[in-house]
Order: sequence, then C-alpha cells, then structure tokens
Amino acid sequence: MSYLLRVQLPDRPGSLGALAVALGSVGADILSLDVVERGADFAIDDLVVDVEPGKLPDTLITAAEALDGVTVDSIRPYAGMLDTHRELELIDQVAAARDGRLQILADGAPRVLRVGWATVIAIGPNGPYRVAGSPGAPETHALNLPWMPLEKPQLLDHEAAWVPAVWRQMDTTLAAAPLGSPTRVLMLGRPGGPEFRPSEVARVGYLAGIIGTVLG
Repeated sequence: MSYLLRVQLPDRPGSLGALAVALGSVGADILSLDVVERGADFAIDDLVVDVEPGKLPDTLITAAEALDGVTVDSIRPYAGMLDTHRELELIDQVAAARDGRLQILADGAPRVLRVGWATVIAIGPNGPYRVAGSPGAPETHALNLPWMPLEKPQLLDHEAAWVPAVWRQMDTTLAAAPLGSPTRVLMLGRPGGPEFRPSEVARVGYLAGIIGTVLG
C-alpha cells in the first residue's frame, strides 16, 4: 500500500534523513520525493511511501511528528505512477493526439499535479460548461462561476457560495488556470485537502500555459 504524505519540516541538513529513518522504523519506504515549496527555514515536501499491507497510516503520522519541527499536512492513499517527468509526458501526449486533446489533459492532470480530479471548463452562449472531466470528477457541476473569465492561475475559495454543497462537504480545495484563453480553464479539485500552496498554483499555471499554446 502506498501513501502520499505531505510534510512540513525544518529546511536544514539532516532533516530529510531523520524523517526517512523515522518512517523506516515503522516499516515505510520512501519511493519518491517532490519539493512543493521552500521558505526561509522550512520545506514542504510530498513523499510517496510504501508500507506493509495492514499497516495503519496513523503510524506514519506518529513517526513523522515525533521529530522536532515536523508536521504532517495530509496523508492519502496513492495509486499513481511514479514519474520524474510527469509534466513533459502529459504535454507530449496532448501534442501528439489528433482528437480528444482536452480529455487527455483532464485524464492526465490528476496524476501529474497530484489532485483528486480535473475538469476543463469553457464559456459558451449560455454560460460556463464542462468540456472534459477526469475519472472521479464530481457529477454535480458548478452552474455559476463568477471567477470566469480567468486571466491568471489562482487559488479558488472552496467555501464560496458558487461551490456546490457536496464539494464543500468533502472539503474540496480548488485551483484553476487559463488554458490558452481566459474563457477556457483547467480547474482542479483536491477532496479532503490539503490546500494548494502558492508554488502549486504557479505550477498549474505553467502547465496550462504550455498546453494552451499547444492547443492553439
């Protein structure tokens, strides 16, 4: 069983090694590491860890937070493929496709950006509508999107009135970025959190900007 662990730890030599030892003491192996954000004296890292069947995820949290200055922001099951060139692979898949490019983007974005779901939304004569959605995208659609047209990537208020009640009940954090046009966006949802960090929103913007250029 694999889990995606988001941790905040002191940005000093030895911190990551101490965390690896602590997780190893409860039978967890670190399979991959992504640096999400760095501050003056801290780092936010995403770790994919493998544990023995039947091992409770609470043991990972306890082991990590036993270290001075380490906080677990979130932990969730992880079933994605490990790939150090995720963005490039997705861009290549979209560029190479003759048809269904937006669906390919929606399907691939959750794995690349480590979110629960992704949708592509455009504005038509009758207002916003869903163009494509990934597996797991909510069946309940947001009918009113006051933040569209969207000029730049941004974190969305997941408790705002326009957010469907079922999304709020699942504490779904949200982010979006223009996809080649302010009237076409890539929206991402992360049920149960954690909140999107500023660096993640920027990363969404870079990816959406490149793919928007590819789409033309």
